[in-house]
Amino acid sequence: MSVLDTAYEVLRAAGEPLHYREITQRMLDRGLWSSAGLTPWDSVNARIAVDIKRNREQSRFYRAAPGIFGCREAGDPNPSPEPEPERDSMSFLDAAEMVLEDYADRQPMHYRDITRKALDLDLITTGGLTPEATMYAAILTEIQRQNKRGELPRFEKLGKGYVGLTRWHEEGLPYQIEVHNREVREHLMQRIRTMNPAAFEELVGELLAKIGFEDVAVTRASGDGGIDVRGTLVAGDVIKTRMAVQVKRWKNNVQAPIVQQVRGSLGVHEQGLIITTSDFSTGARQEAEQPDKTPIALMNGEQMVNLLIEYDIGVMRTSYDLIDLEEDEE
Repeated sequence: MSVLDTAYEVLRAAGEPLHYREITQRMLDRGLWSSAGLTPWDSVNARIAVDIKRNREQSRFYRAAPGIFGCREAGDPNPSPEPEPERDSMSFLDAAEMVLEDYADRQPMHYRDITRKALDLDLITTGGLTPEATMYAAILTEIQRQNKRGELPRFEKLGKGYVGLTRWHEEGLPYQIEVHNREVREHLMQRIRTMNPAAFEELVGELLAKIGFEDVAVTRASGDGGIDVRGTLVAGDVIKTRMAVQVKRWKNNVQAPIVQQVRGSLGVHEQGLIITTSDFSTGARQEAEQPDKTPIALMNGEQMVNLLIEYDIGVMRTSYDLIDLEEDEE
């Protein structure tokens, strides 16, 4: 089923409006849909929002509140007027995936054609002069990043400027590699969850140093308000931001009070980051993004494992030479 069909079935079964993150989680938990994207919930949110914008009263969906959607046939009341949408456009990557999925007929498309189709469908908005170049750069960057993390990329580069979806191939060496790498990621997560707290904090300190933190110091003194690591995040050797980090080696989701605690423990000119081996509740994410408060960045277990692999922390890479026949010259 398509993303929209699957989301509709989830909402029908629920019988009530749900947040787009909850819709996505139920889709994934029931095996109704899969995505190689890093933020599948954003894709679901954008797909539903675009459908509402395009079809208005004819859409199967309606927006009950910011980020919360219902389906009309489920017997839910249709709010009038509907709140203004949080976002009407997709990311370039999610738009490319939708165009390839719905309009490519399992054949590669040139990135210029993908971009034009995405613009024609109002899937993306841009003020830039070269949206085609932006689209292609985003696709190539994601392919490189996902390969680095040992993940099967959702896109594949096919010839000069042509792009396809890797899930069009149902078997083969790339999928065997992905199965192996998925098992390694699971074992790495299990290893992290069984570390003693001090070793886990040291691991986090090493990771932060790799992603651009300087002056990283693991704090174990009492009275630090639960802050485990402090450091300075440096961007391009120009922007320097003092960061206070709390790490949670938990199985249960982090809730909103933890976000409030970290915010209350920040020093002058500090920003916060919470890293957990589990995930964050909807309330915690909403609290972290409060517009009138100091923002708190969040890193869940999946994101942490991806970064550990990307920076070769706790894993090693093995390469093999793959040979193939030369093409016959005509």
